[in-house]
Amino acid sequence: MQIVFAPDYDSGEVYTLSKEESAHAVRVLRMKEGEEIYLSNGRGSMYCCEIVDANANHCSVKIKSKYNNNDKKDFSIHLAVAPTKNIARIEWLLEKATEIGVDEITPLVCEHSERKVVNLERLDKILISAIKQSLKSYKPILNPLTKFKDFIANAKEDYKLLAYCGDEEKHLIKNVCKTKSSYLILIGPEGDFSPEEIKLAKDAGFTFVTLGNQRLRTETAGLYAISNLHFLNQ
Repeated sequence: MQIVFAPDYDSGEVYTLSKEESAHAVRVLRMKEGEEIYLSNGRGSMYCCEIVDANANHCSVKIKSKYNNNDKKDFSIHLAVAPTKNIARIEWLLEKATEIGVDEITPLVCEHSERKVVNLERLDKILISAIKQSLKSYKPILNPLTKFKDFIANAKEDYKLLAYCGDEEKHLIKNVCKTKSSYLILIGPEGDFSPEEIKLAKDAGFTFVTLGNQRLRTETAGLYAISNLHFLNQ
């Protein structure tokens, strides 16, 4: 099953892929006319198609049927994470989080952040590649880089969680969250959250959670937390 990304497709019998997706289908996947391919619009719909013009610059497909991918969840996960100094590590996290299943991602600027600039276009391409790899019909929402203080003031999820290494009372995710809910998990920078940020989060109603006794890298902590929430909802 081969998938291409078609974010602007809603209806119509024939659809022409973008130049990038055309090249991916024809040059990378080596798809030919008459072969079957699937379109994901990243908004929950997937379509079974037949290639009618295998052109690497403007590949056209004929829509045969809507495909029920059945990857919609009855819970949602919002990952807010401070990007690492080595951007490759945060790119890895976003790729793997998308493959496992995350609904929204917000890069955070914290007091101890070593990276305060990200290339959102590149990160978005990583998400697109990940949904094609993992056969998903939903692409996570990618928000702009946001300051910690501004972000927590607008958090509205059912469970607002902050992974913390300090001395505050902390809980296991499974002990504070119920299933079929919306979850927000905050993962801090290499230097952790500052005392002021911890106070702001506490005042905003965040629950501090532990990811175990071991000290985890930012990207490991993010993936571990997302996995915990998936296990909770199985």
